[in-house]
Amino acid sequence: MHTATFWATDDWQVNWPQPVKHQIHAMVVIISASKSLADRELRMLLFIDESGHDHHEMPCEVLAGVAVSEANLWNLVKAVRAAEKDFFGDYLRNLRVTELKAKKLLKRKRFRSAQRKVEIAKGELSELAHSALMKGISASKDGAQASAVTERELVAYSRQVLGFVDEVINIAARYEARVIASIVDIKAPRPDMGMLRKDYIYLFERYFYLLESRPLHERGLVVFDELEKTKAKILIQQMAAYFLGTQNGRYRSARIVPEPFFVHSELTTGVFLADLAAYTLGWGWRRGPMP
Repeated sequence: MHTATFWATDDWQVNWPQPVKHQIHAMVVIISASKSLADRELRMLLFIDESGHDHHEMPCEVLAGVAVSEANLWNLVKAVRAAEKDFFGDYLRNLRVTELKAKKLLKRKRFRSAQRKVEIAKGELSELAHSALMKGISASKDGAQASAVTERELVAYSRQVLGFVDEVINIAARYEARVIASIVDIKAPRPDMGMLRKDYIYLFERYFYLLESRPLHERGLVVFDELEKTKAKILIQQMAAYFLGTQNGRYRSARIVPEPFFVHSELTTGVFLADLAAYTLGWGWRRGPMP
């Protein structure tokens, strides 16, 4: 069987059987057209999460979005993953039993633990933090109520967590992520179920104006932390009612695609960034530094 070498793009090649050579031209056209379209229609992604809506400890409700350009997203994700390995010796999804959430990482006791007067060399911190996490996994598998983590391991883990969070914020700034947030008093009245909440409307308004500051061909996508299916359907209906049924919504849909995506937060770096933004803003807003 004869083969023909075919370059579909500049950086990869495929060997095609001679009998299908006549199909190659059409494929070249499709791939070339798709590549050109991608160059023209860039995208911004807004990852959304909330904090304080359970009214347990947070002094307010925060709906936060982290906007990242398509061009910067993968580099940002790689940088955060690299930071996980630097601070903990492995990716956190491999080292934690529970979902990675800011309220668990930044507990009050985490700050108190990090400030304990325990001398640990900088070169030991990552190894000790990794050991603490592995012991937590083992305890969970064995059904133990507490793990055998030593004081040095606990202190090292707490210090690495705070250092990691600081590094993640720096990474987000380095790759030009933009934080948009609506902050609401926990006693504020609630709208009817059929209406999109005001905090969502203001969030989308700010997102629209951010997109307006960018090239006209750039569109905005919306990515939510996964919700229970019934709640997700309600939110989709509310967004449709706003973007299709109101003048402002229809106007803003020229830049925002009002069909959201729902993803698992523990698998999606952008949603973790939104969760981190919501939690830190909730405790820092009009209250000074976090405890």
